[in-house]
Amino acid sequence: MAGEESHDVASCKRVDEGITRVFQLLGKRWTGPIVSVLTAGPAYFVSLRRAIPGISERMLSDRLTELTQAGLVVREVYEGPPLRVVYRLTEAGAALEPALTELGGWAMKHLPEKDRPGNC
Repeated sequence: MAGEESHDVASCKRVDEGITRVFQLLGKRWTGPIVSVLTAGPAYFVSLRRAIPGISERMLSDRLTELTQAGLVVREVYEGPPLRVVYRLTEAGAALEPALTELGGWAMKHLPEKDRPGNC
């Protein structure tokens, strides 16, 4: 029937709720790179900023706050002098490492390579 042929095939499909929730958080600019850097271990704020070229202090602070509220990052304060603040992944945050590794591998294989920033 002609009417059925023009029916949109995707109209019956819906995005998975889990995918929607994860990309609402991790799909924000800078969030993935922050989590990725923290998979290597705890880091000071300044170390995170150096590890992610182009991120502002304000944006890093905002994203770390969001990740903390989401239960993926813990902020630990060590009394000084000097006062030291360390960020580390929670168990839930660390559980993202395999997925981030797979996504990074997929990007290297399927996304066009752009100019890479220099190493540290």
